[in-house]
Amino acid sequence: MRILLLCHGFNSLTQRLFCDLSAAGHEVSVEFDINDAVTEEAVGLYKPEVLIAPFLKRAIPATVYENLQCFVVHPGPPGDRGPNALDWAVLDNAETWGVTVLQAVAELDAGPVWASRSFALRPASKSSLYRNEVAEAAVSAVFEALGKIGCGQFPEQIVEDAFYWRPSVRQADRKIDWQNDETETVLRKIRSADGMPGLRDKVFGENVFLYDARLCREVLEDAIEPGTVILRSGPAIAIKTVDGAVWIGHVRKASGDAVKLPMTRSFAKQSSALPDVPGGYRDIAYEIIGDVGYLCFDFYNGAMGTDDCRRLLRAFQAAVASDVKVLVLMGGPDHWSNGLNLNLIEAAESPAEESWANIQAMDDLAEAIIRTTDKWIISAMGGNAGAGGVFLARAADEVWISTGVVLNPHYKDMGNLYGSEYWTYLLPKYAGAENARKIAQARLPMGAREAVSLGLADRLFDDAPGTFKDAVTAAANELAGENLTERLSEKRKGREQDELSKPLASYRASELEHMHKNFFGFDPSYHVARYNFVRKVPKSRTPLTLAIHRKGKSKRRLQTSVVGPAPEVLRPEVKSHRWQD
Repeated sequence: MRILLLCHGFNSLTQRLFCDLSAAGHEVSVEFDINDAVTEEAVGLYKPEVLIAPFLKRAIPATVYENLQCFVVHPGPPGDRGPNALDWAVLDNAETWGVTVLQAVAELDAGPVWASRSFALRPASKSSLYRNEVAEAAVSAVFEALGKIGCGQFPEQIVEDAFYWRPSVRQADRKIDWQNDETETVLRKIRSADGMPGLRDKVFGENVFLYDARLCREVLEDAIEPGTVILRSGPAIAIKTVDGAVWIGHVRKASGDAVKLPMTRSFAKQSSALPDVPGGYRDIAYEIIGDVGYLCFDFYNGAMGTDDCRRLLRAFQAAVASDVKVLVLMGGPDHWSNGLNLNLIEAAESPAEESWANIQAMDDLAEAIIRTTDKWIISAMGGNAGAGGVFLARAADEVWISTGVVLNPHYKDMGNLYGSEYWTYLLPKYAGAENARKIAQARLPMGAREAVSLGLADRLFDDAPGTFKDAVTAAANELAGENLTERLSEKRKGREQDELSKPLASYRASELEHMHKNFFGFDPSYHVARYNFVRKVPKSRTPLTLAIHRKGKSKRRLQTSVVGPAPEVLRPEVKSHRWQD
């Protein structure tokens, strides 16, 4: 089918649908929901058979849904209605939740149901649930809905009594009562707002938005007043609750033009006076199981600042020094790595200088992985990755990837950034010259299967959601049981030959020459793009890389009005006052 994805922004769910629908053979184009006129124009130009709305903040115009099959992906079970469905589910401590694919009608989230899925709601942040359980359920339900269209089936109308409307979650609905709320309640409240908009509170007497809450396991004195800031660890501070404490890793000050930053960065002076608990807030961990070492690094949103890269390099060097045959770089459960920490760069006194320091630290880490020849190294990607994070993973000997992972192996959308992490060496080496050219020039997300086919990954783990780590452990143990002497010998020889052909230092120097121009040159594109990204400035138009209907390559004539009524099979007659036949 020809499918148009209509979205407020190209977020993780939209990217996942884009990749999976494209891989299934559908022709997919994307339009950002700017206004009704732009949407109508996109439909008239592209003439889609189906419009799918996976992420919208306002209603689809009637001129579109009355003449075209439109699916709305709602992150709630059938009957649930409202703009903050997942927020409420986390806040209410629901045991199960779901995703529903609805027919777009005049009333929001009130249309007939084409498909739905349910799942257990684990104790996690809204963002993590959205990237994992919601994404998996949405993809499955969307494909079922498309299959029903192909078979001429009809959606199911929900009876009036089954509907329940939940309004937007207000800050008052999740306000923390430090004197009475138990730790689990505090965690739920912050997790319900993680990503956007954050939970409003006060820290050191200043109004802030809290993010990235984790359980603090340290033993504390009961006499400490709840709501008191008591400890620091890495980027986080701990705040006392009535029955324990929570770590808060990130914060955004409510005043001025502040950006989301590590807590100890935003309140450097105040947090420096707190007792330090190394490993209390743990974003890097190393574990040895048999002959396999597992290096996990769970950085918030996958962003790796200068200090994060240096700490991870030290952890990697320690892991290499341990007595293991195989070293698995696990990343985090939601993100493997997304490269540079653009928020820290934006907040720096000199963003150009901080960009330069950050990319140097990333390169140091990538180089250490490439030059390690006495261990077999695997990047196990159970979470999404983007930009330099993709090529950092490719620095390993093998890349194992979960079927639901989405990669964005490009830098160009960040102000035409050139990129480093030895990508000019790694891409041709593992993907081949032609695939390297395709990957470098593209600005589109890539699914796991495509990554394997192009050489960005080596092995696909098509297991049930939530089982990737167990599957990796089993495969790594099997690999460690083999005699790796010959394999490691070939690896050493290959590295020596590559170095003689062209030293790694030459690749690095060439890449950084381009990066220096991006950071310090006369063209401000990178700095403008970073500013817009960090502050979530809405796009004024859809990039042509996504909106293929606007590239001018199609011979379809641009129409000023929406295409006429869709085929009858796409417009089932439903007896309901909500349905306009």
